[in-house]
Amino acid sequence: MNIYVLLKRTFDTEEKITISGGKINEEGAEFIINPYDEYAVEEAIQVRDANGGEVTVISVGTEEAEKQLRTALAMGADKAVLINTEEMRENGDQFTTAKILAEYLKDKEADLILGGNVAIDGGSGQVGPRVAELLNIPYVTTITKLEINGTSVTVTRDVEGDSEVIETSLPLLVTAQQGLNEPRYPSLPGIMKAKKKPLDELELEDLDLEEDEVEAKTKTIEIYLPPKKEAGKVLSGELNDQVKELVHLLHTEAKVV
Repeated sequence: MNIYVLLKRTFDTEEKITISGGKINEEGAEFIINPYDEYAVEEAIQVRDANGGEVTVISVGTEEAEKQLRTALAMGADKAVLINTEEMRENGDQFTTAKILAEYLKDKEADLILGGNVAIDGGSGQVGPRVAELLNIPYVTTITKLEINGTSVTVTRDVEGDSEVIETSLPLLVTAQQGLNEPRYPSLPGIMKAKKKPLDELELEDLDLEEDEVEAKTKTIEIYLPPKKEAGKVLSGELNDQVKELVHLLHTEAKVV
C-alpha cells in the first residue's frame, strides 16, 4: 500500500510565544510536529504494518522542517520529502500548500493520504480537503477510527461530540482527530535508523510550478496575542438582584446582550 502523510512544522504551544513587529518571533521558539499530524503518522505506520506497503511523510516549508521529518522517520515512517519554499516564506497560505502537495502527489498513485484535522497554529483545516479536491479523490475529515479491507474502507468520524460511520473506498484522504490512536515516541534504535532513511528535498521548479501559480489567495493583516484574562466577579445578594446585576454587566461591560 502506498501511504503518504501530510506533515506540518508548528510552534510548540506549551512554550511562551511572543510577537515582534506584528509577527511571531521565531528566535528561541520551540517547534514540533503539529500534534494532529502525529496521529496521522501513527495511523499510517499502523496501516502499513497491517497491510504492507510504504509510508512517506511530506512537508512544505523551509529547511528547518527537516527536524520534524526526521522525527516522523524515527517513529517508523519509511521516507520523507521536504518541498522547500524558503523563497516565498511570507507569501503562502493554505491554497499554496495544498496546490504544491497536490502537484507532488498527482502521479504518485497514492492509496491512502493522511493529515491532521487542523494545524494548531492556523486552525483552518483546509489543506487536507483542498488536496483531495485537487486530486479528485474522496476525503473524510476528523476521523477517530479507520478500518481497511482490500480497497474498501470504513471510517468513523467525530461530529460535534457524536460520531458518524462512513463507508468508502481507496484511494482516499483522511484527516486525523484526537482519539484516533496514541502516537508512539521515537525509540533510540528508531532515531538511529532515521539518520539513514531517505529524505529528499525538492523545490517548486522540480514540480514544474511557478511562484505565481501558487500565490496566496489570502493576506494576513495582523497577528496579536489574545488579551489577558481578567479576574471574574462574584455576585452577592438576593437571587433576583443577582440576575439584574448579571444582565446589567453583560450589557454594559461584556457587551454581549
